[in-house]
Amino acid sequence: MSPPLNSSFFSPLYTSVPKCALSIPDFFYIIRLVSKNIMIAECFFMNNTQDTKDIKKSRGLKQRIYDDLKDKLIHCVYKPGSELNELILTEQYGVSRTPIREAISQLEVEGYVKVLPKKGIYISDISVDDVLQIFQTRIEVEPVTLQLAYPYLNVLDLIEYRHRFEVPETDLEEASELDTEMHLFIIYQCRNTYLIDMMHKLFSDNTRMLTATGQTKVKIHNARQEHLDILDSLIEHQDPDICAELMRKHIKTCRAAALRYFSSEDYQAHQQASSDLS
Repeated sequence: MSPPLNSSFFSPLYTSVPKCALSIPDFFYIIRLVSKNIMIAECFFMNNTQDTKDIKKSRGLKQRIYDDLKDKLIHCVYKPGSELNELILTEQYGVSRTPIREAISQLEVEGYVKVLPKKGIYISDISVDDVLQIFQTRIEVEPVTLQLAYPYLNVLDLIEYRHRFEVPETDLEEASELDTEMHLFIIYQCRNTYLIDMMHKLFSDNTRMLTATGQTKVKIHNARQEHLDILDSLIEHQDPDICAELMRKHIKTCRAAALRYFSSEDYQAHQQASSDLS
C-alpha cells in the first residue's frame, strides 16, 4: 500500500527549487515592462504590415499602368511614330510621374517606345524590315514549337478551333484575333518557357504590325483553309513533320500576301487616311 501524501513527501522537491527574492513592486514593474515591449512589437508589426500593403499596392498600380499602356501600343491606340506626353498620361491615370516613368522605362526595354533626352517619348515606328523579321522568325521557330507541342495537344480543343474556323467571317478584327489565338494555343503547349515568352512577344508585335498597317480592316489573304488543314493534320495525328510543314507553308503564304499588300492601293489609302488624322 502506498504511503499517504503529506508535506514531508514533497519536501525534497521544495528544497531543490531556488528561492526568488522578488518583491511585489519589482514584480509589477517587470509586468509593466513586458507589456510595454509587447505594445512596441505590435506597433512595429502593424507599421511593417502597412508598409508591405503600400508596397504591394504601389506595385499593383505600376503593373496596371504598364499593362494598359502596352495594350494601347499593341493595338495602336497611340499611333506609331507619334509622341507620348508624360504630363497627359499622369492626368489620364491620376498618378504621379513615377509610376508612368517606370512603365515607360519597361516599355522602352521591350522596344515599344523610345525616350529621347530633352525631347520626349516617341512610339516606335514600324517598317517593312520589321515585318520581314517577324515573318522570318515565325517561319523558322513556329514549326519547331508545333513539333514540341504535338504530344500535348488536346484533340477536343483542336476540334473546337476547327468548328470556329468553319463559321463564316463577319468581322475582320475578330477573325484576326481567332487566328492569333489558335497559333498561341499551339505554342503554349510546347512546354518550353523560353520559346513561349519569345513567341508571345513576337505575336504582340505581329498584332501591332497588322493593326498599324491596316491589315485588320482589309482582307489581304484568306487563310481559313490553311488553318483547317493544320488543325486536321493535328486532329488526325499525322506525322509531326507533315504538320510542321503545313504551318511553315501557311506562314510563308501570309508573308507573301503582306508584301503584296504593301504595294497595293489599299495600303496607300490607309497611309493617306492615317496622315490626315495626325
